Amino acid sequence: MDAFYLPDPADPNRFESTELTRGPWSPDAQHAGPPSALLAHVLERCEPREGFRIGRLAVEILGPVPIAPLTAEARVLRPGRNVELLTATLSSDRGPVLTAHAWRLRAADPELDLPADVLPAGARPGPETVTERTPFPSDQPIGFHTGIDYRFVAGSFREAGPAVCWIRLRYPIVGGTVPSPLERTLAAADSGNGISSVLDWDRYLFINTDLTVTLHREPAGEWVCLDAATYPERTGIGLAESRLFDEKGPIGRGTQTLYLAPR
Repeated sequence: MDAFYLPDPADPNRFESTELTRGPWSPDAQHAGPPSALLAHVLERCEPREGFRIGRLAVEILGPVPIAPLTAEARVLRPGRNVELLTATLSSDRGPVLTAHAWRLRAADPELDLPADVLPAGARPGPETVTERTPFPSDQPIGFHTGIDYRFVAGSFREAGPAVCWIRLRYPIVGGTVPSPLERTLAAADSGNGISSVLDWDRYLFINTDLTVTLHREPAGEWVCLDAATYPERTGIGLAESRLFDEKGPIGRGTQTLYLAPR
């Protein structure tokens, strides 16, 4: 097992899910990070255009994603000279499980002459500053938690409240390929609600129904940092928000709508 998904040699849209995709809520269902990254993988390959990159990708999670063969399809929904909208669907044999929309924008060439004081700035302590690995809240021997490296600068999975965590893929999203910066970011960003949970994992569910990632800069390097916080309400609806960083500084934002309920 050397990837989260293995491509089907007979069908370029078909992917075999491996056990590395398993999430913390059910032994039979995937963590939403890998399938979100798989949609990023197919969207980036959909009628690619020189000088364009995806600035925002919004994923809707239609239900549990089984650890089973999946079909991913993408197309241009709204063409444009400078900005275009893409859409993609990920399906199991039972029907669609995820959909996504992505805005692909033309990058400025040459780069814009902007004042330095208006550009995003700031940094977080790097992953090399952390040596202790915090246990992941799962009793499964293989899953998403074994397919990534994660290092907490602040907080932990079991420590309620905001957290700062660096995440790096240990395996490619799709076998035989090198993960793109967008794939790495989508795989990591879905962990915002997990690392910043304010509710007891043993008593409550806090499952995200979606994931929206907006990137003002393409991430550099293998590590993606989440500076995350969760905002729950007694109505059973919550929000997880993550400021995203690479080792050079800010790269964007990730948000998740949360369904909250007793176990």
